[in-house]
Amino acid sequence: MIAVRFLPAAREELLAAVAYYEERQPGLGARLNAEVEHAVATMIAYPAIGSPITRNARRILLNRFPYSVVYRASSDEIVVIAVAHQRRRPGYWRRRT
Repeated sequence: MIAVRFLPAAREELLAAVAYYEERQPGLGARLNAEVEHAVATMIAYPAIGSPITRNARRILLNRFPYSVVYRASSDEIVVIAVAHQRRRPGYWRRRT
């Protein structure tokens, strides 16, 4: 079984985005969280499915939200590096890899 670990900064990004959407419309934050959970489940099943964006990182775009989940996969672990908004500060998370 592959373990999944969120970097603290990635967890904070997810929580902030969920809170933002939930504040705008009740239930919307939960939908964002569900999409991220679906992306993580996909990564577990198919670790190499994400588009390579650096030598060590891949990303999965979310369907209904302008976010991507940036991650690094090894044989026994997936590390979520960022839950990154697609239109804000591109590449800011690169220092985390």
